[in-house]
Amino acid sequence: MRVVVAMSGGVDSSVVAALLHEQGHEVIGVHMKLHDAAPSAVDSSKRCCGYDDALDARKVADHLGIPFYVMNLREAFQKAVMDDLANAYVNGQTPNPCVQCNGVLKFKVLLSRAMALGADRLATGHYAQIRDGVLHTAADSSKDQTYFLYPVTREALSRTLFPLGGMTKPEVRAEAERLGLITAAKPESQEICFIPDDDHTRFVREAHPELDASGEIVDESGQVLGRHDGYYRYTIGQRRGLQVALGKPAYVLKIEPETRRVVVGFEDRIFHSGLVADRCNWYARPEVSKVVHARIRHRGGLIPCQVGEGDVPTVHFLESARAVTPGQSVVFYDGEQVLGGGTILKALDVPTLAAVS
Repeated sequence: MRVVVAMSGGVDSSVVAALLHEQGHEVIGVHMKLHDAAPSAVDSSKRCCGYDDALDARKVADHLGIPFYVMNLREAFQKAVMDDLANAYVNGQTPNPCVQCNGVLKFKVLLSRAMALGADRLATGHYAQIRDGVLHTAADSSKDQTYFLYPVTREALSRTLFPLGGMTKPEVRAEAERLGLITAAKPESQEICFIPDDDHTRFVREAHPELDASGEIVDESGQVLGRHDGYYRYTIGQRRGLQVALGKPAYVLKIEPETRRVVVGFEDRIFHSGLVADRCNWYARPEVSKVVHARIRHRGGLIPCQVGEGDVPTVHFLESARAVTPGQSVVFYDGEQVLGGGTILKALDVPTLAAVS
């Protein structure tokens, strides 16, 4: 079988390429050139998609004796991920660029190019499993990446391999050592690859230099408590950096891009009883009466819920959850099976009672 492997230059994708090659498949390595972000003074070893990563991917490919190509996807990445992130912040949301990168770049654009190379499958180093054409969680729950993969369609999954889904991270590193890969001890990437200094405020300002985002910090009654120099610097549930005095800790409750106001209040006001989801992708949509589980942030706990009808469903939590954040993803699970997911459009309400998260 001919398999195109997306090789980021990290240990996971390196092991994928090596294992598939060892199994006798015709493997073609591909590295995606996504942006021109300059490296920063911070530890560049914790970021992906840089020049050094491309070199490491090529070295692994040379070690394995497989073809290797660098694909220029900068224009598509700019539109689908970078512009999307800046626009979401301007609209008062907190985006998730990794979800957008998977949904558009890896499993649409890259998959299409892989098929153009005559590949039978596209393989990546994601920790997830595919069973009966449906996404399932990884064997290593601490590394599970299904939260970021829910936009991948059934059709795309049918052409995809996740060889690491049944392995733990220590097992992957052990395989890298056994196979003599130079990436065996390479640290994992952790931050957004195209914002190397982690300064989201600078990134949004450069993307929208015409925008006056300064405004007032107010309480729920509209009383002005202070001022800010950019509403897109804040996210729901944020406590630090508010610089307002309410007698006890204040948290961001709402961001109003139209008025440029940031609304703050006490902690009991950041618990929500549900949400409205948009742009959903379903593998197996649950019945309205069925209790399933939702995850509203990566590493977040599972929240029992029921999913309403329609293209933009209302989701009712059976336990209220802390800081439901527009722009982030909500992903639904039934045991190990991923049912689907979508983008959080808004929180249903903010109960006055502090709730069990």
